[in-house]
Amino acid sequence: MSQRKLVLYIASSLDGYIATEEHSLDWLFAVEGEGDNGISKFYETVDSLLMGRVTYDWIMDYEKGEFPYKGKECYVFSKSRKEENEYVTFVNEDISQFTKNLKNKNGKTIWLVGGGNLLDTFMKEKLVDEIIVTIAPVLIGSGIPLFKNYNFQTSLSLKEINRFNQFAELHYEVVR
Repeated sequence: MSQRKLVLYIASSLDGYIATEEHSLDWLFAVEGEGDNGISKFYETVDSLLMGRVTYDWIMDYEKGEFPYKGKECYVFSKSRKEENEYVTFVNEDISQFTKNLKNKNGKTIWLVGGGNLLDTFMKEKLVDEIIVTIAPVLIGSGIPLFKNYNFQTSLSLKEINRFNQFAELHYEVVR
C-alpha cells in the first residue's frame, strides 16, 4: 500500500504572504480570477483536511458558521479548543505522528489548508509531499508569511503551471 499524499493547497500574495497581520484576505478576493480558480478539480481528489485553529476560526467566521467542507474528514490542530462537532475533530497531539498515521490509512489526498504556524511545523518535519500555491498579483508588504524563515532547504520539482485570469497556480512536488 502506498502512502497518501499530503498537499499544501494555498493562495499567496506575490511577496509571499497568506494573509495580512489582521488575518484579512480582502486583497485576495479583490483579484479577478477565472471560475473557481481550479479549487473544485483539486477538492475532488481530497478526502481529509488538516488546519490550525486560527484558520478554522477564520473559515467559520467567514462562512458565518456554516462549515464548507462537509463530507470530508477535517482535523483541526488546537492546544486549547476541544469541543467536537459533527464536521471537525480537534487534535491536541504530536503533529508529526498524527500525520504519519493518517498518511498510512487508506484514502485520497490529504489537504493541508493552513495556517502559517502549522505549515511551518509540517515543512520542518518533511510531511508535505506537494505544494500547490496560487499567486495573486498583489504586494501586501507584511502579514502572515507563506513560509517562515527556517534553517533548512527543501528542493521542489515543478509539475504544472496553470493560469486563472490574473492568478498563476504553481504545482510542485517535494524532492525527497
